[in-house]
Amino acid sequence: MEGWDPNTKSTLTQIPLLATKAGPRDGVAWTQRLKEEYKSLIAYTQMNKSNDNDWFRISAANPEGTRWTGKCWYVHNLLKYEFDLQFDIPVTYPSTAPEIELPQLDGKTQKMYRGGKICLTVHFKPLWAKNCPRFGIAHALCLGLAPWLAAEIPILVDSGMIKHKDDASSSTDS
Repeated sequence: MEGWDPNTKSTLTQIPLLATKAGPRDGVAWTQRLKEEYKSLIAYTQMNKSNDNDWFRISAANPEGTRWTGKCWYVHNLLKYEFDLQFDIPVTYPSTAPEIELPQLDGKTQKMYRGGKICLTVHFKPLWAKNCPRFGIAHALCLGLAPWLAAEIPILVDSGMIKHKDDASSSTDS
């Protein structure tokens, strides 16, 4: 954690680490892993809310906990930009991090793969590999999606690649 800003360090140390190394094919062990994932996500969400930094909603989209969907948002110039969020848990999880997708932004930035998958290879994947199996979904959001949004959304807004929902609706009303 050398070179990290104090906020990131503080946030990361408050997200519970996971202990069970299990993926979707591991039966009872996967159920235990999911319980740990939920515990970690709840702690992270509560921490964000208490710090007035609430920026996502997410839940499992299927009973197996292998598909996750939700919303994330970023405030830029006092305007809230909201995006659909989704990902599948890889079969090789937790050795392989989930590929987080923001489908509405597909093709709008070079730091994204086909289908709206955000680019996490250079900075996040080595960190994930080093901390496997202790990192989970909450850590992927904290150390993967959050910095990606902070880096990319202001550029996309300032370049006109994305418009605020109020701007988009007022231009269609004219």
